Amino acid sequence: MSPTVRTILLVAYIAITLWSITVIIYYGRRPTKSISWVLAVITLPFAGPALYYLFGVNRRKFKFFSIKQFEKRQKYKSAKPDSGKDFTVSFDDIHKRKLCSLLSKNSGFEALNGNKVTILQDGEETFRTLFSAMEKANKFIHIQYYVLERGDLLEKILKILKKKVSEGVEVRIIYDSFGSFSFRGRIKKKFLEIGASIYPMMPIRFGNLLFSINFRNHRKIVIIDGEVAFTGGVNISDKYIKAEGDLGRWKDTHMCLEGPIVNDIHVVFLKDYFFASKDEEFDVKKYLTLSKNEGDVIAQVVAGGPDYRHPAVMQQYISMVNYAKTKIRVANPYFLPGEAFLQAIKIASLGGVEVSLLVPRKSDSQAALNAMFSQFEELMDVGIRIFLRDDFSHSKILAIDDEIVSIGSGNFDNRSFEHNYETNVLLYDRKISEDINSVFDKLIADAEELSLERFKERSRWRKFLEGLSKFFKPLL
Repeated sequence: MSPTVRTILLVAYIAITLWSITVIIYYGRRPTKSISWVLAVITLPFAGPALYYLFGVNRRKFKFFSIKQFEKRQKYKSAKPDSGKDFTVSFDDIHKRKLCSLLSKNSGFEALNGNKVTILQDGEETFRTLFSAMEKANKFIHIQYYVLERGDLLEKILKILKKKVSEGVEVRIIYDSFGSFSFRGRIKKKFLEIGASIYPMMPIRFGNLLFSINFRNHRKIVIIDGEVAFTGGVNISDKYIKAEGDLGRWKDTHMCLEGPIVNDIHVVFLKDYFFASKDEEFDVKKYLTLSKNEGDVIAQVVAGGPDYRHPAVMQQYISMVNYAKTKIRVANPYFLPGEAFLQAIKIASLGGVEVSLLVPRKSDSQAALNAMFSQFEELMDVGIRIFLRDDFSHSKILAIDDEIVSIGSGNFDNRSFEHNYETNVLLYDRKISEDINSVFDKLIADAEELSLERFKERSRWRKFLEGLSKFFKPLL
C-alpha cells in the first residue's frame, strides 16, 4: 500500500471516528451503551462507525430520522372516530388509572369498554377462527403481518381472498420486507393478480438502508369490515400447523376482538398503510365504523415504534410490573429486556410479589437463547422462578395478579422496546386474567423449574457462550 493511500485511510478513519464519537456523545441516552459504542468505533476501524450508523443511532433525537422517510408517517397522527369516546373508561382504582393514563399519553389510545375478546391458544384455533371471519367479509379485509411465508396457509389465504375480491370486497395487505423476505416473485404476483393492494413496510433498498435494515414492522393485524380484529403473536407460517425442524409445531397466543377496540387497532393498520402506500389521497376515515357494544371487556391498545416519542412497550411492561400486588407471570421466547425492566421485576420479587418466567428450552435463535440464559442466575438469586417448557412457544404475555393481562406482538427485548413497530392489547378483565393464569399453571406443571444451585454448576463453556452472547443482546 502506498504512503498516499495509507494517509488517506488514516485521515478518513480519524474523521469518521471523531464524527461518530461526537454523535454518540450528543445523542446518546444511556452512558453504558454510549461507552460501548465509543469503544466499538475506536477499535473497529470503519466497521465500528458503520455498525453504529445502522444499529446505534438514537432516532428519537437524531433529526435526520424524522425529516426523511418518516415525514410522511408523521403527517397522519390519528383518525380515531368520536363514537369511541362513549366507551372510554375512567377507573376508580388509582393504580389502574395511572397505568391507563400512561398508555394513553405514550400511545394515543384510551381504555375502552364494550368489547368481546376471544383468546386463541394455538395456530390451528387461530387460523380456523380467522379464515371463518374472512369468509364472512362483505366490505374489506385489511391484513398486516411481519411474516408472510410461502406454504399451505398462505395459499389458503390467497384462495379466500380471490373469492372475496370477486364478490366486491376490498383487500389491502402490508408486510414487513425483512420478515416476509420470501413473499416476492410469483407468490406476490398471484395476490396482485386477484386485485389485492399490496405494499411492503420500509423495503430494504440501498437508498433507505438506514431506515429499513434495523427498523422492522413486527405487527400482526387483520381487520374485517371494521367489525372484527385479530392481533397477537401469530404470523402466517406453516410452523403453526405442522412440525418443522427441531422446534416442532410452534405454539402462540392470538386474539379475536369485537367492539370499540376494533377501531383503535384499525387506526394502527391505517396509519401504517398510509405510510407504506403510494396513495396520497387514501381516506382513512372512510374505513372507521361507528363503535358498537359487543361485550363487557375493557381493553386498551398499546402501539409503539422508533418514531414514537416514548418507548411505549417498555413503559407498558414496567408499569404493569409496578402495578403487581401478588403475582407476575411472563411467557416469552426472547426474554432479553434492558436493565430498567430487569430491575423492576427484581424489586417486585424482593418486595414479596411472586414472579414466574416461562420460556422454551429451545429457540430459533441460539444467540438469543444463550443471552437469555445469561440473566437467569441473577433473577433466581432474588427469588424469581424460571420454568423451561419442552415445546417452542412464540407467545408474548404479561399477566398481573388476576386482574390485567397483555397479549400482542411485543417481545421482552431491546428490539421490541426500541426498534420495532409493535402492537399489544392490554385487557383489564378478571375472567380473562384468571383463564390465562390457569393455562399458565398447567404449563408450568409440565415444565422443568430451574434450580439456582444446579444452574450454577453448568459448564464453563456454557457460561462463556452465555457471556459472549450478552454482548450482542441489544441487537438480538
